[in-house]
Amino acid sequence: MAQLRVVVLWHQHQPFYKDLVTGQYRMPWTRLHALKDYYGMVKLLEEFPQVHQTFNLVPSLITQIQDYVSGQAQDPFLQVAAKPAKDLTLEERKFALQYLFQAHPVNVIGRYPRYRELWERFRGAGDSPDRAEKYFQPQDFTDLQVLSQIGWFDEFFLEEKDIAGLIRKGRNYSLEDQRLVIALERHFLGRVLPVHAEAAKKGQIEISTSPFYHPILPLVCDTQAGAVSSPGLPLPQNRYRHPEDAREQLQRGLDFHQKVFGMRPRGVWPSEGSVSEEAIAIAHRLGVRWMATDEGVLGRSLGLLFSHDGHGHLNSDLAHRLYTIHQYENGETRMNMIFRDHTLSDLIGFVYSGMPPQEAADNLIHKIKECAQPVLSSGHDAMVPIILDGENAWEYYPRSGREFLRRFYDALQNDPGIEAVTVEEAITRHRNVSPLKSLVPGSWISANFNVWIGAPEDNKAWDYLYHARNFYAQAAAAAKEEQRKLAFEEILIAEGSDWNWWYGPEHHSANDRDFDELYRKHLSNVYQALGGTPPDYLAQPIIGGVARPSFTPQSAYIHPRITGDMVRYFEWMGAACYTADRRSGAMHGKQFLLDAVFAGIDEHNVYGRLDFAGKLPEDSFEIVVNLESWANHASKPRRELRLDAAVEGGRLLSWKVTEGAEELPTATVGKTESARVVLLRNFEFCIPLTWLLAAPIEIEKARGPKSSDVLTTRLRLRFSLWQNHLPVDALPVEGWIELELLSEGDLLSLQL
Repeated sequence: MAQLRVVVLWHQHQPFYKDLVTGQYRMPWTRLHALKDYYGMVKLLEEFPQVHQTFNLVPSLITQIQDYVSGQAQDPFLQVAAKPAKDLTLEERKFALQYLFQAHPVNVIGRYPRYRELWERFRGAGDSPDRAEKYFQPQDFTDLQVLSQIGWFDEFFLEEKDIAGLIRKGRNYSLEDQRLVIALERHFLGRVLPVHAEAAKKGQIEISTSPFYHPILPLVCDTQAGAVSSPGLPLPQNRYRHPEDAREQLQRGLDFHQKVFGMRPRGVWPSEGSVSEEAIAIAHRLGVRWMATDEGVLGRSLGLLFSHDGHGHLNSDLAHRLYTIHQYENGETRMNMIFRDHTLSDLIGFVYSGMPPQEAADNLIHKIKECAQPVLSSGHDAMVPIILDGENAWEYYPRSGREFLRRFYDALQNDPGIEAVTVEEAITRHRNVSPLKSLVPGSWISANFNVWIGAPEDNKAWDYLYHARNFYAQAAAAAKEEQRKLAFEEILIAEGSDWNWWYGPEHHSANDRDFDELYRKHLSNVYQALGGTPPDYLAQPIIGGVARPSFTPQSAYIHPRITGDMVRYFEWMGAACYTADRRSGAMHGKQFLLDAVFAGIDEHNVYGRLDFAGKLPEDSFEIVVNLESWANHASKPRRELRLDAAVEGGRLLSWKVTEGAEELPTATVGKTESARVVLLRNFEFCIPLTWLLAAPIEIEKARGPKSSDVLTTRLRLRFSLWQNHLPVDALPVEGWIELELLSEGDLLSLQL
């Protein structure tokens, strides 16, 4: 009988925050995530002995945890949290206000009334440590120091007697309370690695590894790989090619894992799921048995697009291609490969946090079965791989997602039609292996490396690394062994993926400048360790001076139902999406009401969706959407429309679409034959393309040198919220969302 197996791989990783020269940790996130997620994710499985899973622990994460457990970690964030409030200097008080509120405002801060009270006081001062400091007394700081640590404790740790007592106390903590929390942190951190080792010894989990400092192996092997996965991508001025470093990173990871856990890992999750034939060949020669990445890489390698329907399902042929073990063979290189189901993985990462736990778990089990059914019905085993970040998603779930996971694991354990297995168990038991003769380089993000290379900031970072690596090659021979080792260690750290994650337009955070400074410090340490002087440019920031919101362009036609009552994830898949980071940039102190906007087209309409950053404002307000249609080479829009929607008491009172002073033929509220505008949980609309003098066209007409100056080739949209005739929030804050008016085939072809 055909068997359905579910492989869940949790990837646990944090950047290497330690400055090897000063010994200081520049950021606290390794400690905080180790307290919040790593222990409980494994401990929870003791309640479900038949559920087997794979945990990927990055070596540079492990060594940082060991540093904290040994008491050797110099963490200024921990030092400020531990210092008696009455002894804090002015700068330390400002430091505490700047960093101890960096947590999810609802699921972490909002869980503790006193913590939220202090946070709201800080926000009332414009999120400014300079302005807020005078409003915080020593007792306020003590409460902040205690609760900012408890807020990051694992659910299992919160149940322990001492911590539960402090939670009941709620406020007015003493110095003894503060010291107890700090002492327990180290004790709790000491449980993280042993719980993994014990579960692995019992066979309930498999522990895989990654290259030591989490580099993008294909790019370390050769930065030209960036242009292979994305032809035409701008590359750094200097070609970085060091496959010997890639081998060193992976060799160290395998050796270190064996030293820590007493067994050599069989599998590798390559950093960010990044693979290339050269990187796989290196792994094969080092004895790695399996590697994993994303379905997008498989699709590009096979010349296919794994296009999921509105329910997240693949057609029968694509399901057979994805839900199996692949055996890559090329010359002497052999590697078992699994490719994650991108949609199922993203449901856990981004969608189920907003649903009741039982409903979310039932939905996931149902989708797993439906996805596998075409394969099972043909008599073949189906292996459904779910692979995702094992830490960051849980901030968005109530109580770290434990109730969702309990219900999901309970369903896995008690469903006779499902086996929850490790990757190695899946490889051993799977009866149908699919051969794979070639592999296109790519990662689990868009099946390319564009997050880490191609943007001006990314390329500058690679050029700086190139020069530091060349300096090492020239100066190392004349240096003492200790200096040489330190310099090379800094090179390996700088090869890590995390620095370029924050460079470029895709991602940003409140700590962008900290990451930038630490990256340049690692490179400076290379020169100093070998007796050289760091170049002047390493004293200058790589990042620009403005916050960079996240924008994803439209990748497929969308056909959403315009209801406003719930987010139908799959109906909006493929839409352009714009979100803005609320913790950094020039708009500190502002009350943000808008969370994200989505937009996309199909053959006939343009669609838009506006998500709010919480409940709808209670006061009356107006939503305004500006829409423009543009031709190539034009100096002004072909047509400008404005959608106005009046809201009162959470209800949509009226809406209209106007061109200048002229109102287009729409009803006041509700559906017409042409347009629809709805507001319930979110704001959604549908407007005919003809109203914008627009229709999809072929890519040659849209982008070609002879494209018409009077043919609409793109749309631009901007969303804003107004109260009392004044704009109070907008997305994008600057600029527009742009949609290319391409045929569906051309739009999809751009993804291959």
